[in-house]
Amino acid sequence: MIKIILPALLLLFSASFASGQNYPAKPVRVIVPFVAGGAADIVTRVVSQKLGEIWSQQVIVDNRAGAGGNIGGELATKAPPDGYTLFMTSGSIVTANQHIYKNMPFDPARDLIAITNVASGPQVLVVTPSFPPQTIKAFVALAKARPHEITYGSAGFSTQTHLAAENFIAATGIDVIHVPYKGEAPAIADVMGGQVQFSTANMAAVVNFIQQGKLRALGVTSKKRSAQLPGVPAIAESIPGFENIGWFGLMVAAGAPHEVVEKIYRDTAKALDAPEIKARFEGLGMSPVGNSPADFAKAIGVESVHWARIVRERKLLVE
Repeated sequence: MIKIILPALLLLFSASFASGQNYPAKPVRVIVPFVAGGAADIVTRVVSQKLGEIWSQQVIVDNRAGAGGNIGGELATKAPPDGYTLFMTSGSIVTANQHIYKNMPFDPARDLIAITNVASGPQVLVVTPSFPPQTIKAFVALAKARPHEITYGSAGFSTQTHLAAENFIAATGIDVIHVPYKGEAPAIADVMGGQVQFSTANMAAVVNFIQQGKLRALGVTSKKRSAQLPGVPAIAESIPGFENIGWFGLMVAAGAPHEVVEKIYRDTAKALDAPEIKARFEGLGMSPVGNSPADFAKAIGVESVHWARIVRERKLLVE
């Protein structure tokens, strides 16, 4: 029996190793669970271009928006687990959505494998340029004086930009109205146009508009000021201890070969280490990460506990 099993195991190992070494032998699709123009889309296109160069294969960005990222996530979990369909998740989809949606169509821990965190960065509380408050303290004072009047836009219910606002609301006790959009770009456009008063947007999506004067930034959600916006205070300067960091990372359907997952991780880390990619992300106010699959999975678990508490406190459960 041992004589039969051992060659079979060696053959399986050899085939699996070869699949990793030969990957990718055809174009790779990366599902982005939001519309084009937002931070998730920007991050994906930056890293996909570099991966395409490394792999000498086309890396196709496929935007599938809706349901706080759950539509794109479910599509990724149903793809063949061969590494040719990747999922660029935002943090909220795999750390918060399972606590928010009672009937979530997939289980992130069961149905997805963590590959690597690609990039992380703070959000920025931005307002319409004509909106009166010039500081976080003035903004909070106005919101408390006018409860349930001020509106804010997000990339959609349960997205990172929505949850960043919920974190801020929980920390300040203000009462404002949430207006969910079908992506970050249209929400930002309406802040610029004055249809909604503010947004806690991902920095990558708004830094250019801030620099152009189309939006006014009141505070960044990192504990310290951002090098890209040194004149903008950290919200923590007004609300001690406040912090909210967004991130975007690659995952793949459960069952993907270990060697393929490792190769995608190594090649993505190599791409993120390229000087031009570092410079591009830094210009967007984000930091390239490139951690190991094990470290990425551990970080997801820790963050999930945090959002479970916020979901309970803010009563964000969707039946």
